[in-house]
This record gives sequence, structure tokens and C-alpha cells, in this order.
Amino acid sequence: MTELAPSDRASRRFAQRLFTPIPDHYDRLVEWLSFGQNGRWRWEMVTRVLDGEPVLVCDVATGTAGVALQVASRSNARVVGVDLTEAMLRRGRQNVEKAGAAQSVVLVVGTAERLPFSDSTFDALTFTYLLRYVDDPGATLTELARVVRPGGVVASLEFLVPENPLWRSSWWLYTRAVLPLAGWLTGGRAWLEVGRFLGPSISAHYRRYPVSRTVEAWREAGLIEVQVRRMSLGGGLVMRGRRAGA
Repeated sequence: MTELAPSDRASRRFAQRLFTPIPDHYDRLVEWLSFGQNGRWRWEMVTRVLDGEPVLVCDVATGTAGVALQVASRSNARVVGVDLTEAMLRRGRQNVEKAGAAQSVVLVVGTAERLPFSDSTFDALTFTYLLRYVDDPGATLTELARVVRPGGVVASLEFLVPENPLWRSSWWLYTRAVLPLAGWLTGGRAWLEVGRFLGPSISAHYRRYPVSRTVEAWREAGLIEVQVRRMSLGGGLVMRGRRAGA
């Protein structure tokens, strides 16, 4: 694998430190943060990918393999899930075995900034809750697009800050107060740390990379027909594009 730059290594170490203690509770934490909407958001993102009837799909930031398993269960595609945190992948492999999907889903260690695959390997690619954890979202999008064949679909899911002032205020209070407390009560210190981090992380990301800039970055990465769907009163963001050149 290509050597990471110093800043990339720092981001990688941070993400590993954040997520290594929580794989057994990760899916529950995501449901807390999404107000129980994560499953609906995932379904929407996967639907955008399966419209193209892909044979081989890459799921980046696969975590505990929730998206990879849904792609496999809803199609005949084979899925390669990639994540940098080995503890999350161990839990993901348990989930794959439990679902009886070992023939359809393979999980490997890797980073989104330097994917260990050749150009145009996959028919489609998904990534979930990723761009807040990389130093250069634009460069990462270019790398993600690189491994998708021309004409292949890329789809993503992210948290979003609601635009409506009333909902934004409620979201801010929830992420700064309720979420950390819920994390501590249900998962201890590790969850408390994650709960305290997530809200400010989401806000900071969209100050740096608002949705309009994110769409621009997708296009700069060689993705066309970029679509944006805000979900659940603006708390979730599903995006979909197609690699140019078909």
C-alpha cells in the first residue's frame, strides 16, 4: 500500500483510537445520532447503487459491515468492504458469518485515501460517514472514483446539519447534551468520548465543506450527474453520482 503522508497518518490514528473501543455498540450509537433514521438512510443509499445492477461493489468505511450486508442481501453482487479499524472489521466479520454471507462479502483492512485496488475494479462504490475523518475530502473522492469503472455509480451517506433554524437548534442541543449522556449511560467512557466528538465534528465539517462545495468536489473527482437528497428534516445526506467516461 502507498505510504501515507504525515497528516493522513494522524487522521488514521485518530479514527482508529476513536472507533477501536466501540465496535460491539457502534450500530446502536449510529441509531442514537440519527434519531433512529440510519436504517432508512442506508436503504436509500443502497437503492441508488443497485439501480445499476452491479456485479462487484466496494463499500468503503464499512465498519461493522451493515451496508455491505444490505447490498449483498438485496442483490446478486459480491461486496468488498474496506475499513482501517481492525476491531470494527472483526465485529463485521462476525456479522457476515451470522448472516451466512461469507460467500458474498469479504472485508479487508485499508484506507480510503489509498485503496488497495487497481483502477476501474468495481461496478459501484458506497461510503458512509467518511469524509469528516480525512484531511482532504476532494483528494479522497478522487481516489474513490479511481477504483470504479467508467459509468459505475458512487453513492454516499453522511450526517447533515438541518437548514431550518428550529430543527438546527434542536439538533445542536441533542448532539451536544443528549447524545453524550446517552453514550455514557449505554456504553461508558468510550461512548461518552464519541458522543461528545460527533456533533462538533459534523458542524465543523460543513463549515469547511458545505453541501455545495461537496457537490463541486464530486464533480472535480470525475463524477457526473451528481444528485443530493436531504433526509429526515435535514439530518441526513444521501448523494449519488456516476463516474464519467462510459
